[in-house]
Order: sequence, then C-alpha cells, then structure tokens
Amino acid sequence: MSVSIRTLSGRDIALPDDAIDGLRGSLHGRLLTSGSIGYDEARTIWNAMVERRPALIARCIDAQDVATTVRFARENSLLTSVRGGGHNIAGNAVSDDGFMIDLSAMRAVHVDATRRIARVEGGATLADVDRATQEHGLATPLGINSTTGVAGLTLGGGFGWLSRRLGLTSDNLVAADVVNAAGERIRASKNENAELFGGLRGGGGNFGVVSSFEFQLHQVGPTVLAGLIVHPLDDAKEVIRFYRQFAPESPEELACWFVMRKAPPLPFLPAAWHGREILVLAACYSGDIADGERILKPLRQFGRPIADVIGPQPYAAWQTILDPLLTPGMRNYWKSHDFLDVSDGLIDVFTDFARRLPDEQTEIAFAQLGGAINRLTTSDSAYARREAQYLVNVHGRWADPARDDACVRWARELFAAAAPFSTGSVYVNFLTGDEESRVRAAYGANYDRLVALKNRFDPTKLFRVNQNIRPTAFTLPTAGAPETRPIA
Repeated sequence: MSVSIRTLSGRDIALPDDAIDGLRGSLHGRLLTSGSIGYDEARTIWNAMVERRPALIARCIDAQDVATTVRFARENSLLTSVRGGGHNIAGNAVSDDGFMIDLSAMRAVHVDATRRIARVEGGATLADVDRATQEHGLATPLGINSTTGVAGLTLGGGFGWLSRRLGLTSDNLVAADVVNAAGERIRASKNENAELFGGLRGGGGNFGVVSSFEFQLHQVGPTVLAGLIVHPLDDAKEVIRFYRQFAPESPEELACWFVMRKAPPLPFLPAAWHGREILVLAACYSGDIADGERILKPLRQFGRPIADVIGPQPYAAWQTILDPLLTPGMRNYWKSHDFLDVSDGLIDVFTDFARRLPDEQTEIAFAQLGGAINRLTTSDSAYARREAQYLVNVHGRWADPARDDACVRWARELFAAAAPFSTGSVYVNFLTGDEESRVRAAYGANYDRLVALKNRFDPTKLFRVNQNIRPTAFTLPTAGAPETRPIA
C-alpha cells in the first residue's frame, strides 16, 4: 500500500511501499504514518489553532537520522516541515499531507563548565538547557517559557530576561551542526561556513536543519532577584508613565516587562481581584542581590500595588514562572510591533484595549529590549532589529473555537491602533501564519543578503515551511528535466 504525500510542486503523489520501507529501515528512530501509535502526539503542537495531518513523520534520534530524512525529502521532492519544540505560533512544525522531520526526541544537553560551552540537541527545550547549565551556576540567554524549543528560539533571534545583559540567544551561538538541503552534515561557526553561521543567527529555518547548537555560557545566579508587582488597571497609565522613565535608566542586569490582562487566581492576589483587569510588572535582576534591591526600590514604592512578590529565587525557577499561563493546547493568535519609546498615545491604546479583553487568558505583553542587544549591528547577524527598545506581543489566547473571530479581531484591531507608534519592524518568531508579507520587515536591510544566502544553500526551496526567505529563482525537480522558475 502506498502513501499519498504532497510534493514541493503542490501536487500529491503515491509514495510506494518500498520507498517507505527503505526509509524506515535506514532510521535509528521511528517513521510514523496516520495509523501509527504516537502519530497524533507527534503532530500535535503548542498552538491548538494549528490542526494538521502530515502524511509521514520521521522521529529522529540523532544527526544521522536528520541527514537521512533530508536526503529522502530532497530525492522525492517532498513538502517538508521541521519540528524542534513545536512551540512556534505559526505552526510551521507541521503541514497537511507533507513530510515532517521531528527532532523533539533529541533533547540532550552537554555542559563543558571549564570552557563555558553547552552543546544542545535540536529538540531540546529551555527547561532542558536551564536545568543542565544551572547545575554549574551558568546560563545562556533564552526565552521566558520553559517549554519553548531552543532551535526555533535561536534561529529567530531569541530574547528573554538575560538579553539586556548578555545579548540574544543567537548572539551567544558559537557553532552549529547543520544538515543542508543536499542532506550533507556540515558545521557552521565564525571560522567554518561563516556566511551560513551568520544566516542561522536570526534567519529562521531557511538554510538547513540544525541537529545541535553550541552556546556560550555565563555566570548567572543561581539566585536572582525577580518577581511581580501587580497594580489595578485603573492605575495603568500612571504606572506605565513611571515605567517609561525608570526602564531606560535601569542597568543592563535588569529586565522589566509589563503585562495587561485579567487576574488569574494566583495565591498571592486577594480573591476579590481574580478575574479583574490588572497591570503586572515583571522584573528580573541577574546581578548582585543587594544592588538589585536598591535599583528596584523606586519601582516597588510607586503607586498603590495590590501585591508585590519580588524576592530572591533560583533563576531556573524564575524561568518557569509563566509556564502555567502558557500551557499547550490553547488557541493562540499573536500580533507584534517594535518600539523606540513608550508614547502617551501608545499608553492610551494599550489601556483602551485592556479594558475590553476578549477572553480571560488574553493579554498584552510588553517587553524591554536594548542593552547588549543594541551593541551589535545589523550586519553582525541575520537579526536586524537592533535599534528596538521595546516589543509588544498582542497575545490572543482562548479555549473555545467559537471565540476565534472575536479574539482574532481584537488582536488585529489593537495591532492596527498601535502601528503609528511602532518602528515598522517585527520579531520573526512572533509572526503568525497569515503574515508572510511582514517577513521582509523582520529582516529589514538584511533581507537581500539573506536572499543571496538562500540562493546558495537552498535554491530548490526545500526549506519553505517557515517564515520564508524566498530565493531569486529555484530549481523545481520534476519527472523531466529540472526547470528554473522565478518565485511567485
């Protein structure tokens, strides 16, 4: 019995049994079809709005499996997606009727504490890395949700609580083991395939499949000063105006964000506030605790907070603090902007939309950037948003599919209202599946350089199920002679 599977040309072909059996026999991991045990688990990703059914899923367990699957995809001209942690908002880990290369079982993390280097497999999550590195009092800048995949985070740039002090996740990448579009295993670093290395540092999954990463580690913690300050939404304008004075003057060891949402039933909040609109300041100071207490004192003393739960805590624990609010299985729709400052007009937009949140799980998340992120230039890597000081993630999140229209509409309307105050750039990892037109904005002045890199490393556009950088022309394998076609 053959399997019907989609090709790069968009048509479906019947993949014969002998081809499937040959692939299955060459893998150290498992090959799944729709009838296999574990198929539904493998195709299910973080965002429940993405419900797709691949024809084949190859669950890789080592780099050789990755190379084998890429060669198979290339030889059969298959529509191919790559799953790391499966956390990407656009759902690019999986495509209907295509071939999914699944790295989620490849989660090993090896720490060389002497050299301060961590080698991380392509399916590892933030929790895997933090757990291994914090055993040595070390860390590399990652994101804010421990279930996020390291691969997607890094390839799109990656920022979190340590980034103002230590740079992006991709800035701390020192080498990568890559399977290119030809199925060859190569290494990329500043000294080996340097152009490819630059493209991996923010260029997404456009240039190959990374089977393992090597990161620079830094002394962090193991205790940091971190926590939340909760204010009523009625006080939001005054608090944010104070924040816009406080944040730019804060040292790089401090990252301070704010979130506007309805209060979850947190144990430190009075029950009377559960379900009511609030503004939450979230702060993490990764330097000396006594210094942090002094630096955060003005922020903690301002206004009339409902709760203040800032205190010393393990860095690894702080990295999981938002996990209960970001569990998998919910419906999610994001819109995002970058900003240079926090204007009165932008504050008005945020407070207006925060008063009409479409769901109790929906939120407006505002992140502080700057610091070490700004010290590199656009030409240093694919990441091109170095001037941005802040970012908003308009995070629509809900459970009931019947609320899809209302929640998506709210997010789009907030996005439109905030646009006049933005830089026009955007973080590529926050692009949803309907924002292909914004990919160029994500890469800005780097886009044409990345197109040239795509021409060199993936001219057939095998790696296209992503926020795609389109090659100038690509060779589409067909039954006859290959044909070179311009990108539509």
